[in-house]
Amino acid sequence: MKLLIAVVQTADSNTVAQALIDRGFRVTRLASTGGFLRRGSTTLMLGVEDERVDEAVEIIREECSQPAEPAIKQGVIFVLPVSRFEQI
Repeated sequence: MKLLIAVVQTADSNTVAQALIDRGFRVTRLASTGGFLRRGSTTLMLGVEDERVDEAVEIIREECSQPAEPAIKQGVIFVLPVSRFEQI
């Protein structure tokens, strides 16, 4: 299992989260502040089975809007190993 942490523009967050939910992923959304992307951002956290990581990353990429300037990044995705997972 992996933990995906995706920081996306706030304007894209609803579209990205809904696309993930529609494909069966569970998403936790956190309001983010700070200058990481130099604009309003939202952090999405997902617990993903190893075999679905590429699918989740592709959904996030597809649902982020295209930048007006190619040098501007639309988000960032971290993929972290999970050594233990429990639901309570």
